[in-house]
Amino acid sequence: QVQQNVERLFTRFVEEGKATVRLREPAVDLCLSKANVINLKTFLSAVRLAHQGNDTGVLPLSPLVPAKNSDVEKPKTKMIITSRRDYPLTKSFPFSLEHLQTSYCKLARIDSRVLCLKKLRKLDLSHNHIKQLPATLGDLVCLQELDLHDNHLEAFSGALCSSGLQKSLQVLDLSQNQIQALPLEFCQLRALVRLRLDDNALLRLPCRIGQLSRLRVLSAARNKLPFLPCDFRKLSLENLDLFGNPFEQPNPLVPNIQLKIPSSLLECAARATVNHRIPYGCHLLPSHLCKDLEVAKTCRCGSACLSSFIQITVTMNLHHVAHTVVLVDNMGGTDAPVLCYFCSLDCYSQFLDRHLQSS
Repeated sequence: QVQQNVERLFTRFVEEGKATVRLREPAVDLCLSKANVINLKTFLSAVRLAHQGNDTGVLPLSPLVPAKNSDVEKPKTKMIITSRRDYPLTKSFPFSLEHLQTSYCKLARIDSRVLCLKKLRKLDLSHNHIKQLPATLGDLVCLQELDLHDNHLEAFSGALCSSGLQKSLQVLDLSQNQIQALPLEFCQLRALVRLRLDDNALLRLPCRIGQLSRLRVLSAARNKLPFLPCDFRKLSLENLDLFGNPFEQPNPLVPNIQLKIPSSLLECAARATVNHRIPYGCHLLPSHLCKDLEVAKTCRCGSACLSSFIQITVTMNLHHVAHTVVLVDNMGGTDAPVLCYFCSLDCYSQFLDRHLQSS
């Protein structure tokens, strides 16, 4: 239906064979390009007359000829921009894009137009000057690959980890940034298969990293990691690279004792909740206790401990969690220190006896 249904005609580039017809219902833009200029002008005249209610019999229309496949422009699914000069400042990004790369464009933030591309599966924003990620990035629910390496990021927000990216994001590259720590919520990105964290300033890895059960490739070389979290033992990787971290020398004989005797009521309640697998949530328990339970430590005996524990570092050969391991240091080693917790002096004493006997 054309009569009284044309909101506006855009004819600025008609001499280049381009024009746009904006309809009211449905609210769409009909974009014409690569058209014969004379035929395009005739068509636009006919549209104007039809909009005004003129008899279709007197409209200057030529007989319709079926379009060839070569004449129909397919929706664009991939766009690669590798210089500031080529970055579109006045044109919109095609909504059909599934793969977008905008590298070396000196971007200080993510373009809001990019955040509207709901079909994006791969987004490459590497080699820019991005300092912060908007929470709306998590609205790209189809996003499977996100490349942010070589930017100025100082954090990866917990809001993104709790967004739709939980189910979609499989590949994440945060290398060559300025990140010191990842949020606890990071381990909610359960679909991750490949994770790159090289050349940051990481002081620790998420304590629940073992929840990333699908993770197969992990690279965190050249950071500031003194040790690995206890949960690291649960990973099952194909490739692991931790080269160039200042790992501490493990010493099981020098424990960090944080035991509180007698145990507080909070500690007893937390241990009972975890040990007996009692369902909990903010609607049942105070929110601060729920957060503490999410980071509860696990003793070698299987019991949980919250803020009352003994902590040591022990040696773990990284081949226990990865098939291929890049050497940890220049000495050819594949061992790294990992945290170990005990819920009581009794558990620590039993471990110490076995350790001394094996030594």
